[in-house]
Amino acid sequence: AMASPAVSPDSSSHEGLSSVNSAPACSPTSDSENLSPDELELLAKLEEQNRLLEADSKSMRSMNGSRRNSGSSLVSSSSASSNLSHLEEDTWILWGRIVNEWDEWRKKKEKLLKELIRKGIPHHFRAIVWQLLCSATDMPVKNQYSELLKMSSPCEKLIRRDIARTYPEHEFFKGQDSLGQEVLFNVMKAYSLVDREVGYCQGSAFIVGLLLMQMPEEEAFCVFVRLMQEYRLRELFKPSMAELGLCIYQFEYLLQEQLPELNIHFRSQSFLTSMYASSWFLTLFLTTFPLPVATRVFDIFMYEGLEIVFRVGMALLQFNQAELVQLDMEGMSQYFQKVIPHQFDSCPDKLILKAFQVKYNPKKMKSRLEKEYATIKNKEMEEQIEIK
Repeated sequence: AMASPAVSPDSSSHEGLSSVNSAPACSPTSDSENLSPDELELLAKLEEQNRLLEADSKSMRSMNGSRRNSGSSLVSSSSASSNLSHLEEDTWILWGRIVNEWDEWRKKKEKLLKELIRKGIPHHFRAIVWQLLCSATDMPVKNQYSELLKMSSPCEKLIRRDIARTYPEHEFFKGQDSLGQEVLFNVMKAYSLVDREVGYCQGSAFIVGLLLMQMPEEEAFCVFVRLMQEYRLRELFKPSMAELGLCIYQFEYLLQEQLPELNIHFRSQSFLTSMYASSWFLTLFLTTFPLPVATRVFDIFMYEGLEIVFRVGMALLQFNQAELVQLDMEGMSQYFQKVIPHQFDSCPDKLILKAFQVKYNPKKMKSRLEKEYATIKNKEMEEQIEIK
């Protein structure tokens, strides 16, 4: 059993809702055959919300900065917001149910679950849902945690040094003896002891820090272990960083294929993909966007894996292509640091929506590009040996 403080105490008062589960399925399509009428209605509301956002961002783009005739777009968003409060309430009730019937949702209602996660897990439910998403709820390693803290790790100095630089603005992590820095140190140290090969790697503290904002340290530790094992993160963080090279290679392929003009411009300015995209992969945008936006991307990462990093990265480039091609290398560096991080502060949904319009073929990324990259790397290795 596990404590689940994240389930709201009043979720049981909405019990009436769970009886709809026995309702007959009312849609012939395979995806929604396990959904009750209530859930189908919710799915329709979410689709509608996407449509309004879509229309809204189109009108914003087409006006291109002139706010004169913005009346039309304001109407669509305000009618959306009156529906939102109901939607929010429904969403709360619904997440209470999802957590209680997790296995069934995971198996039979995948499409709706995916859609809901893309809309953002309500803050209150994140701790428990993230744990459920990566199956970190009953891990044997949790029982070793307190023992690990008594041991000493060769990485301690490094960890101490970096912790002060992790979320320096955030209340929880401010100051040397803050609770946040203490638990962050603990989790990073414990991990460096269970995985000696990786030990401690820069950047990972941002991920652990985010977990600690949501849940107690033992639980954050378990989730982090899972993310390292099952989500390619361990490969990214190994000392050789070979996997980061692969991700950059795959990302370059998308860039070349989908934004050829921007790709040529980047090359002409010697603006390397790794200069701006490395931190996207290593910290999952936690060092790019403010937390509310980054956390939305992280919700999706927990369910769909690294693909979302490629999607969001491409969406950002598409969104900014017109501006970027005007800039030189210095200008682009500035633009990536100053402008890009805040474009979606007021509406993360637009970023997510744009990300899911990016063309992405997982099969091609995996089979073809991984093989190509391996070949290139082996060639390089052979050349290195010859030179030696």
